[in-house]
Amino acid sequence: MSINFELVSPEEKLVSEPVYMAVIPGITGEMGVGKDHASFVVALQAGVVKLFASEGDKAPRKIFIAGGFADITGENCTVLAEQAVNVNELDKKAVEQELKDLNEDLGRAADDTERKRVQKAIKLVNAKLTAVTE
Repeated sequence: MSINFELVSPEEKLVSEPVYMAVIPGITGEMGVGKDHASFVVALQAGVVKLFASEGDKAPRKIFIAGGFADITGENCTVLAEQAVNVNELDKKAVEQELKDLNEDLGRAADDTERKRVQKAIKLVNAKLTAVTE
């Protein structure tokens, strides 16, 4: 029993395949989606989408998303992500450097608008760092 899963970002369709279960980062926490799931649309926060090929799968495919929405039906789960990248393509050192640079930018922020923009970017990069260290 599988569900048709698609993950699309503005740049590309990253995934289009049947999966046993998908775990997605809803804004209220992680949620599992499998065949015959109730239909609804859910907002997603930055985090990791985990795709399980079969029951008991110990090594799910992991994809970092920068938020978005999921459209779920009993047969399909479509994730529309703001950004998406396979976790195994993330470079931990590069993410750590990005976080360091953003923290420096925060200290130099000229006004509240700039500070809020940098804080939002820091939150996203922290989620990315969590994804790459899990």
